[in-house]
Amino acid sequence: MKSHVRVLALFVLLGALVLSACGGAAASTEVFSEPAAMEAPAVAEEPIPQSAADEAAKQEAESSSSIPEGAVFNTGSESPAAAGNHLIIKNGDIKLLVEDTDVAIDRATQVVGDAGGYIVSSRVWYQPYYDGKNYRYATITIGVPVQQFERTLSRLRGLAVQVLDETASGEDVTNQFVDLQSQLTNLEATRDRIKSFLEQSQNVDEALRINQELSNVEAQIEQIKGQMNYLQDRSAYSTITINFEPVLPEILPTPSPEPNIWQPGETFEHAAGTLTRAYQGIIDFLIWVFVVFLPIVAPPVLLIWLLFKLFTRKPKKPTQS
Repeated sequence: MKSHVRVLALFVLLGALVLSACGGAAASTEVFSEPAAMEAPAVAEEPIPQSAADEAAKQEAESSSSIPEGAVFNTGSESPAAAGNHLIIKNGDIKLLVEDTDVAIDRATQVVGDAGGYIVSSRVWYQPYYDGKNYRYATITIGVPVQQFERTLSRLRGLAVQVLDETASGEDVTNQFVDLQSQLTNLEATRDRIKSFLEQSQNVDEALRINQELSNVEAQIEQIKGQMNYLQDRSAYSTITINFEPVLPEILPTPSPEPNIWQPGETFEHAAGTLTRAYQGIIDFLIWVFVVFLPIVAPPVLLIWLLFKLFTRKPKKPTQS
């Protein structure tokens, strides 16, 4: 019976320790002290030393209450970023109008190499234009050291005929990184405490359950280390997305035909003008006929007609007396 009570009290203590890892320093002190008090009357044969629990709680409170400036815990990353320095994730997006897309891509690759960066991704495609030709477009995402961010943007502007659009932003993740460091410290203290319980386990079943709790805490530690590594890497290298657009020839658009609207007043004006011009033409023709044509044609016609009458006239028959 005493063995079951002891195991039950031990797991209550383990649960309280896991909860204390996610809380503050004050909460962790209370968790360590209360289960110890509960365990004292139940475990009479081999009590856990109270001085060791108090010392672990004291060390945990001191480590969580103050973080040394510039200290970085070993998270598996070789980045020199420190908690005392500001961690800022910088991102940029720039759209460039270039004469030749291929030449601009080669020069941008040279700029990235000079800055000590790398190409994250690239995409090239073609689009047709009104003149029937296909023009090349491209998008490149690069990563450059944060110290070279502004200088790289300046050099990229020099590759363009015109900068169509440019956006730069930064995100300060210093507080997030410090919080992760605090959580990592608490979880590592909890892991060490659970390991001490594992060494004091009395049977295989008790050791397996304690080992399961130890695995859960170590999984949380690895997850937090991964988040810290990601923040360090992202703050050490800035991301810039470059969009290249070629210069397109100017083509005047074809004007669209205006709709034909019925205007009776304008039609009447056109009709009246046409009638007036018709009468003017008739009168002009008659003037030419009477002034020019008749004086020239009438005398010869009259003479020919008289001669014709003269030669075709029949002689008169003699009359009988």
